[in-house]
Amino acid sequence: MTALVDRHLEVQCRNGTLDLVKWLAMLTMALDHLRYVWPELSGLFVPGRIAYPFFCLAIAANVARSNVGDLFTSQNARYLGWLLVFAALSEVPYRIYSDHSASLNVLPTLALGLVIAWGVHHRTLPGAVMASAAAVLAYMLSAPLMYGFIGALIPAALLLAIKQPGWLWLLPAVLCVLINSRSHLLTGVAELQLYPLLLLTTPFAAPILGLWLLRQQANFSVWPVKRWGYLFYPGHLMALHLLRAVV
Repeated sequence: MTALVDRHLEVQCRNGTLDLVKWLAMLTMALDHLRYVWPELSGLFVPGRIAYPFFCLAIAANVARSNVGDLFTSQNARYLGWLLVFAALSEVPYRIYSDHSASLNVLPTLALGLVIAWGVHHRTLPGAVMASAAAVLAYMLSAPLMYGFIGALIPAALLLAIKQPGWLWLLPAVLCVLINSRSHLLTGVAELQLYPLLLLTTPFAAPILGLWLLRQQANFSVWPVKRWGYLFYPGHLMALHLLRAVV
């Protein structure tokens, strides 16, 4: 759920800042989901808006450090394969823990986002066909897809921002605001209410913060997030479900 050749993309070899991004994604996601155990912690929904942009950033950074044109590799096949396998495995614990949700779990959106990002990065005919098919599928499944069609575009937007830092950083920021926008939030922002303002400024700032982190040189050790990270999503959902049953 989570896996750059010049100075501003210093993640060619393993970079602690990329692992930090993954850890922050998992932490903020877990904090967000605590709301379902203790409803009085509803304010954790705000830091939870960091999780999805950071997961998308991890995908974009991994795509960006691959060689352009090398689309059909065993590494890419494993990457997409693991996402699809855990998308299927995670649906049951997601339904158990979030039985009120009308959407699928987040991994199908990330898998479609990965394929779209491949098309943007490799710029080959097969890549374009795959990305187009993924975009069409995301558009058709926008209603049940968590974060919808726009959510599937965010990894590609972050990939462009990684490759061309500057004003393009605003593209994923705006998209992250759009997937979190609701009519009542816009009303609250117009009335300068604090909570709606936080709910829109946090997802706007999240991808910018993540992109800035990727450009930093890690001077500390970060425990690598490897394939075990795929287990975190369904695992923490089941753990929180058991915790909710106890409390």
